[in-house]
Amino acid sequence: MKFHLIKKDNFSKARVGIIETDHGKIETPIFMPVASKGSVKSIPKHELYDVGYKVILGNTYHLYFRPGIEVLFHAGGLHSFMNWKESILTDSGGFQIYSMKKLNKITENGVRFQSIIDGSYHFFSPEKSMEIQRFIGGDMIMALDDCPPFPCSHSNAKSSLQRTHNWLRRCSSFLKKNPEKYGYKQSFFPIVQGSIYPDLRKFSAEEISLLEDTEGNAIGGLSLGEDQEKTQYITDIVTDILPKEKPRYLMGIGRPEEILEGISLGIDMFDCVIPTRNGRHGMLFTWKGIINIKNKKWEKDFSCLDEFGSSYVDKSYSKSYVRHLFYSKEHLAKQIASLHNLSFYFNLIKKARNHLMQETFYSWKKSVIPLLKKRL
Repeated sequence: MKFHLIKKDNFSKARVGIIETDHGKIETPIFMPVASKGSVKSIPKHELYDVGYKVILGNTYHLYFRPGIEVLFHAGGLHSFMNWKESILTDSGGFQIYSMKKLNKITENGVRFQSIIDGSYHFFSPEKSMEIQRFIGGDMIMALDDCPPFPCSHSNAKSSLQRTHNWLRRCSSFLKKNPEKYGYKQSFFPIVQGSIYPDLRKFSAEEISLLEDTEGNAIGGLSLGEDQEKTQYITDIVTDILPKEKPRYLMGIGRPEEILEGISLGIDMFDCVIPTRNGRHGMLFTWKGIINIKNKKWEKDFSCLDEFGSSYVDKSYSKSYVRHLFYSKEHLAKQIASLHNLSFYFNLIKKARNHLMQETFYSWKKSVIPLLKKRL
């Protein structure tokens, strides 16, 4: 993987770049739709192509259970299995293990957890997570990390961070001894942890910055309950330290205004389930504000779904009709809303990139964020 830094903003830490993997070029900043189980929920892959997406995110935890690494290996990896021609990033499964903490036990060697499918017990060591990601075959792969809960004491966050860094060394050692399986490069990303404690975040970022066998860096363990100002404060600290020649990935941050603030703090990559998950519940993001399409006010509104939208669904369907689909429990409602939101997110990032190139990003961001947060 190569990262080319093209332009830096004069008024913030925002930047424009290109990530180049063996499956193509990705313009940054970039938002990555979440395809945890090998598909973006409710969206056929040709519609992702039509919008313009060049990278999606798969998840080690989910793909390990279904379809399983044996199926993926015989298929030739996830790219071949789902017939996806562009790039893939795979999460290590660490966050899923964190989110189901009642079903797991963390030790220095790894995590023992219970399957939510059949109740069987499994063990993820750093080496196991890397092995699974080798079988999945993502272009960018993540280290297994220990994500501390929020709130969490400084001492517990410190212990968790030490474990994350120990696991990181084991992940790196495994990758050096076990090459890629499918003939293309897999780039390795460590994850900065440390909860909301500046000293721990600085230490983590400094240690990770020294590593030479990594192609990018991620920031995890944020947006777990802390206020947005704290998230931005920690992000600001970390991006001051992480090397500028590698892309920076802020994991799981996904409201439109959060993405724009993240870009201004020097983040290049984002992912979140918000556009598809909220879309499936009737929440639409627009340039005028947020629409709950289930509200009665849209019952007799026969105007197009979004006059400023660029997806075909925005001009093809009315607000009234999409509301009707939701109340009729038609699957088409979820597909329309999800596709609209993914298209909106793609254009949000595209506009941000264009404003960065034109050196108008700061003023544009300041003017557009209040509109993005407005409830219609």
